[in-house]
Amino acid sequence: MTLRVVRLGTPRHAGEGLRVGTARRPPRGVRKSDYARLNYYDVWLPELAPSQKWVSWALSQPWTDARWRKYARNYRKEMSDPRAARLIELLAALSKRTNLSIGCYCEDENHCHRSLLRELLREQGANLG
Repeated sequence: MTLRVVRLGTPRHAGEGLRVGTARRPPRGVRKSDYARLNYYDVWLPELAPSQKWVSWALSQPWTDARWRKYARNYRKEMSDPRAARLIELLAALSKRTNLSIGCYCEDENHCHRSLLRELLREQGANLG
């Protein structure tokens, strides 16, 4: 069993399992009833997304190494909140029992919170695919 980190809205992999959206906002212009059919997500957990403050900050200027380090530090701080930490523990535990995936819309995973979330899940012992 594994947990994949994916870009929301992309075709699903065979056996991917439940797709969990970790974006701050649902997809624009898409009816809620179409989220799963259009490969966005089956379940939405915005609690694992960066706060609106940090989403806005991230989109305000191009990435530099220093900006990415600051963003990563603040995202990790937000994910240390007990509710977010419990969700990360839950996903890590589920990855040992079933296939599932988590994701965000960002094109570049290297500058997206999903790469940081992958690290947090790995630290909790998740089976990553």
